[in-house]
Amino acid sequence: MSIRHGLLALLERGPRYGSQLRTEFESRTGSTWPLNVGQVYTTLNRLERDGMVAQGGEDEAGHTLYAITDSGRAELRTWFEKPVDRTSPARDELAIKLAMAVGAPGVDIRNVIQSQRRHTVKAMQDYTRLKAQALLAVEGGGARERDDVAWLLVLEQLIFQTEAEARWLDHCESRLIRLSATAAAGAPGAAPAPAPSAPAAARTAPDAPKTSDAPSTAAAPGAPTS
Repeated sequence: MSIRHGLLALLERGPRYGSQLRTEFESRTGSTWPLNVGQVYTTLNRLERDGMVAQGGEDEAGHTLYAITDSGRAELRTWFEKPVDRTSPARDELAIKLAMAVGAPGVDIRNVIQSQRRHTVKAMQDYTRLKAQALLAVEGGGARERDDVAWLLVLEQLIFQTEAEARWLDHCESRLIRLSATAAAGAPGAAPAPAPSAPAAARTAPDAPKTSDAPSTAAAPGAPTS
């Protein structure tokens, strides 16, 4: 998350002081990524050092105001125009956890997956309820309509993200089942599987796992679809 660019985007609308920037940032993102005032002022100091913002006097209450400079506007335009780099992904705690759980003594990785799936699906349902509220706010219009639209976009990204995570967890579980079955079949002394009868050869056994590499997970009601 680029706090500096988020603050520059807010400052392009006019001079702001630190606490005001924090409030507007959280309003725009629905407090999904909360900031503290210390983060805001540390970032403002760095932006000022880099010539992207400048102090512009004080308001009536004595708050120091910051204004974006031409250099800051150029940096902001570049940020909007340049795609977010996905070639160096951020660390994902869940992916690291599952990678470390493979073969870890005393750890049942399927339990780890199932526990995470329950949490992920609940989060997706919570985001979907919040989306319904955001939609009502957007449709109702009002002074905060711009912030409501921004919050709606953030919520829909979170819904898509959790939906994809749930699908990936399903895939991981199916993958482990298939690998376990393959390892068991290739173990020394394993009895050969009986040949299926002609009618049964054309169908999948009832207890066999799915073979799709991308098992589907039902989306929560109201979740956006592609």
